[in-house]
Amino acid sequence: MKRLALLALLLVSSATLAEDSSSEVPAAAEPCDREACKLPNCRCSGTDIPGGLTPRDTPQFVVLAFEDSVHEENIVTYRRVLYNRRNSNACAASATFFVSHPYTNYVFVNELYNRGHEVALHSMTHMNPSTYWRDATYDVIKQEFADQRVQMSHFANIPFDSITGMRVPFLQLSGDNSFRVMSDYGLKYDNSWATNAYTSPAMWPYTLDYQSTQDCLAPPCPNASIPGVWVNPIIPWVDLDGKPCSLVHECFAINSPDLFNETLWFQFILNNFERHYFGNRAPFGVSLLEGVIYPFPQVLSALERFLDVINNLDDVFLVT
Repeated sequence: MKRLALLALLLVSSATLAEDSSSEVPAAAEPCDREACKLPNCRCSGTDIPGGLTPRDTPQFVVLAFEDSVHEENIVTYRRVLYNRRNSNACAASATFFVSHPYTNYVFVNELYNRGHEVALHSMTHMNPSTYWRDATYDVIKQEFADQRVQMSHFANIPFDSITGMRVPFLQLSGDNSFRVMSDYGLKYDNSWATNAYTSPAMWPYTLDYQSTQDCLAPPCPNASIPGVWVNPIIPWVDLDGKPCSLVHECFAINSPDLFNETLWFQFILNNFERHYFGNRAPFGVSLLEGVIYPFPQVLSALERFLDVINNLDDVFLVT
């Protein structure tokens, strides 16, 4: 019966596909009008702190994000690192999970959600190579993400409206298509668009009502005006040579500290954090693949040590 119910939901979702895929392409975005674009529904791209706050009066958000499938093996790591962890204000600390469908055990997705963590979308297929996503049409993106939202809600038994974010595999953009799907199907934010130009000071999240000033590392990048859709840019870490790495595990392949030295890795994480904390306090992202760090227990211990530190700072919060 559950399979039949899911099929019915997907069929209802697909019924609007023809209308959506043939809808008029949005007009090209214009340079941002700061007088017209105001929070909470619009924000120009940039490094300025929202609300005109000074850095010392701005809370530092840390966003810990894991991607790919959730299963019997990595749930052990998630329980160890995250469960019963609290911020300094005694509120529960939480992480975001960008979940792809292949190999996922939805019992554990439900567990993460009920522990207060965010469940977001990372595609139905996680298809290789990255050119699949570069060339993905509106319809393909709709099937990969809008349909996955229906599936995720059903099999993980979590509220449909609680699933609001997405990350495209390999951080490969598809022009306007993914953002149009977000707008048409009620998703709120994307966390796929990496930047190298806005590292220090870092870029804050912004909407696509107007033209983005963000650099385009994985073209095609969006050009249309898509009101109300939020971009949560991926701010890179900087390796020991000063080179950017969008995801933490990418630092492994460039020049990172000794993977078997907890102290060096703790200092490496802390150095990247402090660039935000002593800068404009844009959200500090820690984007990980559990399967990559699992073979290196010292790296995992360094991460836990870092989380222990920030959970005791009264102006830093581990949030989704």
